[in-house]
Amino acid sequence: MLKFYYNGAPNPTKVALFLEEAGLPYEPVPIDTRLGDQHKPEFLAINPNAKVPAIVDGDVVVFDSNAILLYLAERTGKFLPTRDDKARGEMLSWLMFVASGVGPYSGQSIHFRQYATEKIEYALNRYAFEAQRHFGILDARLAKQKYVLGTTYTIVDMATWGWARLVPTALGEAAWAKFPNLKRLVDEITARPAAQRAVALRDKFTFKTGMDDLARRSLYRHQLERVI
Repeated sequence: MLKFYYNGAPNPTKVALFLEEAGLPYEPVPIDTRLGDQHKPEFLAINPNAKVPAIVDGDVVVFDSNAILLYLAERTGKFLPTRDDKARGEMLSWLMFVASGVGPYSGQSIHFRQYATEKIEYALNRYAFEAQRHFGILDARLAKQKYVLGTTYTIVDMATWGWARLVPTALGEAAWAKFPNLKRLVDEITARPAAQRAVALRDKFTFKTGMDDLARRSLYRHQLERVI
């Protein structure tokens, strides 16, 4: 059975969405980043980048949430656009747009707004601006069509949902007013039974809460190992 190394962060949750939508049997393996599970040798042997999620499917190991979505979609033949070069090029472009833009910038915006040990105005504005810009591109796209790739629900929508459902966390409670089309998509996916199961997966495990010395050492290693 496929092993899914998981926690409740946006990237693992979008993979959980695919697994639930596709009806694939899987064994969730909790990785508690505040306990430092991601730095343990047994997990680093699977993902040397020490990030969640990762999957082990027989003798196949895949890490990075977007790589996992693509692997699973191609393995199952589900949630992909039509099989032609034009559609594949569009799918890869938008999937990588989420991977290289939406995820990193919204993640950093959340980090500097919610978790940074000091408030740095430049960083706050920089990442909020870029997160807003990326979400705006998606919103404009979705103003023209139901899903990111047109009329079909695909892994690109799943990847988008993983981060876009946190728009208020990344940009503030009033931010949804700027992205009505993106909110429509998020609301539609969130209402799906598979999405509800994906979100509820976190509740099956007990993850560490609070920010003590162990959590800080696990999450904020840059403060212990300065390079400049």
